[in-house]
Amino acid sequence: MSNYQTEELETLASKVGTPYWIIDAELLRKRIGDLKKIAALSGVHLRYAMKALSCTRVLEEMRKAGLWVDCVSGNEVLRALKAGFPSGTNPPVIQLTADVFRDSALRAVTDNNVIVNIGSAGMISALKAAGWQGPVAVRVNPGFGHGHVSACDTGGPSSKHGIWPDDLPDVIRACHEARFKIVMLHAHVGTGAEPTEFFTNMRRLGEYFASLISLLPDVRIFSLGGGLPYNYHEDQPDVDYSVLIPTLQKVKTILSSAVGSEIQLELEPGRYFVAPAVTLVTRVTDVKKTTTNAKGPGQTFVMVDAGFVDLVRPAMYGSYHAISIPAREGMPKIPLNVAGPLCESGDVFTRDQYELLAPRLLPLPQINDLLLLHDVGAYGYSMSSNYNSIGRAPILWKDSDRVTMIVRRETVDDLLRTECNEEVSLL
Repeated sequence: MSNYQTEELETLASKVGTPYWIIDAELLRKRIGDLKKIAALSGVHLRYAMKALSCTRVLEEMRKAGLWVDCVSGNEVLRALKAGFPSGTNPPVIQLTADVFRDSALRAVTDNNVIVNIGSAGMISALKAAGWQGPVAVRVNPGFGHGHVSACDTGGPSSKHGIWPDDLPDVIRACHEARFKIVMLHAHVGTGAEPTEFFTNMRRLGEYFASLISLLPDVRIFSLGGGLPYNYHEDQPDVDYSVLIPTLQKVKTILSSAVGSEIQLELEPGRYFVAPAVTLVTRVTDVKKTTTNAKGPGQTFVMVDAGFVDLVRPAMYGSYHAISIPAREGMPKIPLNVAGPLCESGDVFTRDQYELLAPRLLPLPQINDLLLLHDVGAYGYSMSSNYNSIGRAPILWKDSDRVTMIVRRETVDDLLRTECNEEVSLL
């Protein structure tokens, strides 16, 4: 979590308006450096899961730090290339992980020689028809997974992701018939697990991969996916990932022994790097109260100009983000709900995973106070939208005492740019 002076946030608000996102570049670099040290001690290579936050400046920081990148769409592949990541499959610096080729994805990988991490059998025939002649990776669903909510659990029979164990022999056979060499085995089993569960599942993944080596003699790269736990609650300590080092070393030893030579082991963090480095700055526009009646208890709503068009995770998952009101620090706290401007009752930042209000103990703000939503770097801006025809908020990059706008605020012209009146022939 970054700390900013109220005066500097107000100055920035006067220049760019609210809401706005602000990235702490120094904290981002520290997070990258800290995990790189752990990865080096573990013999692991890091690949950034760019879906967490995909703006060019962030991608450039990852590239400069020597990280590779995992993409989940064709446009993410093109963004990675624009940020300077090299194409090619040896080494596979850019990787497309998908279950479906949509829009530009198939052309992006074939035109730029980018390895595909196959999550569905149907992708094999599509790749072959497109003329692909390079190696591939295969994403497996090992039958187990974890997540802070069910929507973030990406392993097991309820997950759409990856190749189910029963289907793996057919997928291997189809790749062989298409003359695609499988050089990488991948699994990502969820996000937001408790640290002990995450560490346990990393060991289980290593053992599962080892059991598949006889079917996949050319595999030399093994990816344990991402989903590294992150504590969003301010009263919880940061996860100590140094305790993961022995587990990763053990997994690498097991796999190298099973293969009979040195292998490359990968992790795919996204949230770990960017979550704490970004803050959403919004302004209080009103304080509203309801009173208790037969339907339920009365509530106090702090109205702000950010909504789930900016940060959707609380509305979608009931996710928790720390909230602060800098101008009221040290004042008595009362239960408050923080709500946005959208024409939706669910546009509330203080909700639980059951879609119920979860009032937060906060100091009572005044109209025009700034209110901060913390730790919003992962799946904040990248999941923002234009619902209610609202333009996406700008992103500021704070590096020491210098601030740069790296994404401007969207205007109605941006929203209308793709609208057209082009006739499409039925012939």
